Order: sequence, then C-alpha cells, then structure tokens
Amino acid sequence: MIRDQDRYKQFTRRAALLAGGKLVLFSTLAARMYYLQVVESERYQTLAEDNRINLRLLAPLRGRILDRNGIEVAANQQNYRLIIVTERSPDVAATLDRLARLIELPDGDRRRVLREVRRQRGFVPVTVRENLAWEEVARVEFNAPDLPGVHIEVGQTRFYPYDAMTAHLIGYVGAVNAREQTGDPLLDMPSFRIGKNGVEKIYDLRLRGRAGRSEVEVNAIGRVIRELSRREGQPGDELRLSIDMGIQSAAHKALGDQSGAIVVLDVHSGEVLALASSPAFDPNAFNRGISHDYWQELIENERAPLANKAIAGQYAPGSTFKLVVALAALESGLVTPDHETYCIGHVRLGNVRFHCWKKGGHGRLAMEGAIQHSCDVYFYDIARKVGVDRIAAMARKLGFGHVSGLDLPGEKPGVTPTRDWKLAILGTPWQLGETLITGIGQGFVLATPLQLAVMTARIANGARVVIPRLTHGEPAPRQLAAAGDVAAIDLAPGPESFKPLGVAPAHLDVVRRGMYAVSNHPRGTAYRARVTEKGWEVAGKTGTAQVRRITLAERGTGVIKNEDLPWRERDHALFVAYAPADAPKYAISVVIEHGGGGSAVAAPIARDVMRETLRLDPAGRRAQPLREARAEGAASPANTPPDSGTPN
Repeated sequence: MIRDQDRYKQFTRRAALLAGGKLVLFSTLAARMYYLQVVESERYQTLAEDNRINLRLLAPLRGRILDRNGIEVAANQQNYRLIIVTERSPDVAATLDRLARLIELPDGDRRRVLREVRRQRGFVPVTVRENLAWEEVARVEFNAPDLPGVHIEVGQTRFYPYDAMTAHLIGYVGAVNAREQTGDPLLDMPSFRIGKNGVEKIYDLRLRGRAGRSEVEVNAIGRVIRELSRREGQPGDELRLSIDMGIQSAAHKALGDQSGAIVVLDVHSGEVLALASSPAFDPNAFNRGISHDYWQELIENERAPLANKAIAGQYAPGSTFKLVVALAALESGLVTPDHETYCIGHVRLGNVRFHCWKKGGHGRLAMEGAIQHSCDVYFYDIARKVGVDRIAAMARKLGFGHVSGLDLPGEKPGVTPTRDWKLAILGTPWQLGETLITGIGQGFVLATPLQLAVMTARIANGARVVIPRLTHGEPAPRQLAAAGDVAAIDLAPGPESFKPLGVAPAHLDVVRRGMYAVSNHPRGTAYRARVTEKGWEVAGKTGTAQVRRITLAERGTGVIKNEDLPWRERDHALFVAYAPADAPKYAISVVIEHGGGGSAVAAPIARDVMRETLRLDPAGRRAQPLREARAEGAASPANTPPDSGTPN
C-alpha cells in the first residue's frame, strides 16, 4: 500500500514536471509567434513583398549629338534583336541550325548562345543576334512555326548617319568592360552601351541619361507573372557641337583616299568647324559587333585608320614652323623686319652643308620675302642668332609642346625641343646644327594638325590665346584645365575671354604680310593654289617635312624624286592658312602623310576646303533652330634639311 502511494507521488511529480515543461515550451512558442506576427509583422511583410516583387532597371534613351545647325551626327534607331527562350525550345541546337539557314549566324555566336542557355534558367531569354536587317526579320517571322522559342524584340541602338566622315570625331559606343565598372547599376545591364571614343566618350555621362524602373511580380522560381508599375527613364542630354557638317563633308571629300588630317577653326571663338582624319572606319560596325575580318583589316592597315591623326598624329611641321621662328626673332630684338640674308642655295657650318630647297638660291631677302619664298637659308641664319630656347618659348605661346585641352580623348602634345629637353631625354648636349634645322621645322620638333591650326588662329586673331573647343555656345569640360604656359580662359566663350598672347602687333603684321604674299604674290610658294574670289583671299604658309633624304647610292640607281621612294618614306605635305586675309575669320591646317610638297598637294586641298568654309560662313550665320533642322533632315551623309627643289 505504502509502495503504491510512493509510486503515485512519483508519477504525479513527473507529470507536473512534464506539464510545466510543456507550459514553458508553449509559452515560449506563443511569445515568439506574437513577436513575429505582431511586433515584427511589418518587417516580415516587407521581406515577403520583396521576395515577390522584383525591381528592374530600364535603360534610358541616349542623347542625340547634333552639329551646330541641328543636323544629327549620332542618333538612335530601332534595333531588331533575336532572342530564344529555351523552355519553349526543346532542342536549342536544332533551332539554331534552322536559324543559320535563314540569317547569318557565325559559329562564335552559336557557341555563345549554347553556353548561355546552359547557365540560364529556362524562362530567361538569351540574345542570339542584334541589329537584324528588315529582310532577316521577315524571314524569321515567316518561318516562326519551325522556330519554337524564337522571338524578335524591338529596342534602340546607336546609329551614325555619316559613317566614316565623323568616325574619329564622334567616336562610338560599346559594351561595358570590367575596368569601366563604377558601381552604377546601369552598367550591369547586358545590353547597355557607353561611349568608348571621341565625343561619345568625353560626354558619356551627359549623353547617358537616367535609368527608369519596372516593378514586376515574380513566382518562387523568379518567373515574371505581371508588371505592377513602370517609370520610364530620363533620356540623355542633347549635345550640340561646333562642327559644321557642310565643312566637315568638304574636308572629308578633299582628303579622299589620302592619309592625313584637316582642322578648321573659328579664329575668334576657338570653335572647331571641321576635324577630319583619313583613312577612317565605320563606327556603326562597332555597334553591330565588329567582325574579326574587319578588325584585322583595320589594325593591319599601314595608314592607321583607327588613329585620329588630327589630334594624335605628330609630324615635323616643316616650313610652317618658320612663322614661329620669325616671331621669336622679332620679339627677341636681335632681328628686325629689314634684316637681310643673301641666299646662295646653302650655308656651311663646319664641314656640313645645310641646303635651301632652291638649289640656285634666292639672292638677297628680308623677312617678308623670306616667308613668301620660304627661304631655308634665311631661317638658318635667324635661328642661329636667336637660339633654340627662344624659339621654343614662342612655339609654346603659339600652342606647340602641350595639349590644347580640346574635348576629345587621345590628344598628343607634340615636341618642342630645348637645350634642357635634349639633355634630359637623350643625355647629350644640344648642337648648333640642331638649332639650324629646328629653324626650318625639322629635327626634333613635332606638331599635330590641331596645333598647326591653333598657331594659325592665334596669329590671325590679333594674338589672343584662342583655345579650341567642340561644343557650340558653352565651355568645354576640360577647357579650364588646358595645359601649357598660356592657358587661361573664363567660363564665357568668346574672343573677350581669351588672354592676350603678348606679341607686338607690328611683328604680327610682318608675318601676316609674308603669309599674304605666299598665297597672292605670283612668286609665292602657294600662288597656284590661291583663292581668286574677291574678299576671300587667303594668307598661308606651305610646308614640306622631310621623312628621309635620298642617298647618293639610291640616286645612282635612278631614285631621284620623292615619289620614287616607298610610300612610308616620302615627305609629308603641309599647309596652314587663314581667311579672309584682311578680316580673318577662319584658320585651317592640312597635313597629308607622305604626300610630297606642301605647295603642290596640301595647299590646293586647303584652298578647296576654305572656299566652302567661306561660302557657308558659319561665324556670320545664325545657328539653325533644332525644329527647323529636324524638318529639313540631315544632309547626305629623318632629320636633315630638304634639298629636293620643291617649294616648301
């Protein structure tokens, strides 16, 4: 009996303990459920909503790029994109085989698609090809029953209506690579494109716009059920350039199939009216996805079509540099405009003869006549008197030896040699003979076509530090940080914002009169390429930059003229000018790589482009409103002195 009572008490205690444990457990669970469902209900409701709703970015429309008159030079057009949804295509490989019989589908694209479909969920569309032609779209749609899971999507892609004519200037867009990631979610979008070169690159953030947003409801595996809300993106800004497509077209046409560059500037505002480099490339090929064959063709071409020669081509300026030497001599006070030299066709320095381009010599000449006839002996003489350091100082004032600050990537600074420069770079002292050949724009001195145009504009405009820019009616982004001794510009564009160059007007007049005689005196080196229309007269300077001298051994084999040499070893042809001569508005520089003589090759090209510039006269014409422009539409899209006997 007692034993039964003990067992009962023991059982009761155990039951009480078990009941107490259960009570504690259920109380804890109840408290936790209360905490989750009441206290934290809002938080978990938000998390659940986040799992159900996805936010997707919508790419904004890229801003258009226009010329100064509102003509589109970079626009957006419909892009027909071919996609495949693998869950609706039982045999993707077979579907791709059928597609390849209807449209061009390179093996590389086929392999890429097969890789992507293995990585993606079945309902995620995979891009097969972009930029389908309308005929290809029609063939795909007609054969749709035999192409399960294949669809055509319509989007937007960048389009350059002028193709090669504006390739180096406008640049192109391309897919984002790892180095270009900045944390902007837009850059993670597979189809998003950013500026890779030219204006597209420099102004990318302005042109890019702001992303839109789409809220979609998805199920547990991420399939879209429906779109809940949508906010379109903000398109990128429209960008109006200083370029005049009429002048750009004339420059592109004038270059033809020759290798070289042309730059046209407004001498007062610094606006670039034309910037052409040849040969060029089709920027639309980069948007479509450039083929291996076309890429190889571009990089293997000895004339370097991918290089923007207008800002990155560095050439000996030849006799165009004599304008710098003349001003350096006059400003030094060591030489006057009346200083005369008697040219017999050469000058001796020790045992070395430095030749004039005219073997028989020019006779007695003062400075204006020396510029008109481009007498090498005269400039050997004054360069020796003045010295290379004074020449270099004037060259920097006129825009050589540093980048201009133009709003384009890849600009090169050229070379303006001094005594210290040679010692630092080559480790050897400067020689007097090097001063002589610097005096005719040979030796170490190098300049870009843009720098030659800037020099000409600064001489023409009354010696103000004009700085080139590509935007119309607003300062360029890098304008305020332009490199060099003389760079300083206020925010407001216009001639009043450029600082004086600090060259005596009387000295500029001497050089200008010499340039006028070059183009308008019957014995001037560019007289045959003069502009004959009254009021449009040009003041210019020819230049021939020797690449290498013809050796005596070569002369013995019949190689006696520059054109007898291989193309890459021929002289460069140069010409700079401004017009009208009596009231300058525009400056031009022309460089033809391995083209021969400046008077015979470059000067006629400059004449034709300057004629068109003066006819269009953008500085005297009101910019066309955008509405009018859209209504009209775009227009169809070695280092020894020369002794060759060619005027330079």
